[in-house]
Amino acid sequence: MSISFVVTLAMVVVALLVLRLSIPGLPPQRLARRLRWLDLGLTVVGVLGLVLHCASMFFRPLVAAVPGTDGVISQINTLGTASVIWYVIPALLVMVGLRRQHWVALVLLAAALVAVGITMYNGTALSTHLETIFVAGLMIAATMFLLSIPPWVRPVPSALPAAA
Repeated sequence: MSISFVVTLAMVVVALLVLRLSIPGLPPQRLARRLRWLDLGLTVVGVLGLVLHCASMFFRPLVAAVPGTDGVISQINTLGTASVIWYVIPALLVMVGLRRQHWVALVLLAAALVAVGITMYNGTALSTHLETIFVAGLMIAATMFLLSIPPWVRPVPSALPAAA
């Protein structure tokens, strides 16, 4: 994984955030689902876990700079059972955190996360694995920024019909 890959993915995520902030109709009311604080927390912890997993594999010196991470890095890079656990738990946390979102987004996100896992552990070409990581990152960002309503945004009461 190169720095340009990370920068490109970050730019796409920022572009989705800018879309969310600049287009008043996002998220569409019929697709929008509110995140609760617990949902947001689970999603953030899950995403951080996925970032830890990827960074341990592709940017080991950065993660190793954090004291006490040598064991985690080693467990992840061996690609054994511990590595699978270090991947599956954060992926499940993301899915649980976003469970209230539109079912189509969840199916696509689950498929992307499964594809990341499969391409990581079955010896698939690195380029294919990176493509699945990109799609999974895109799906998480799109679900968060284009479909979800953050917990701090209060619903606006709909206009009540005037009494006759």
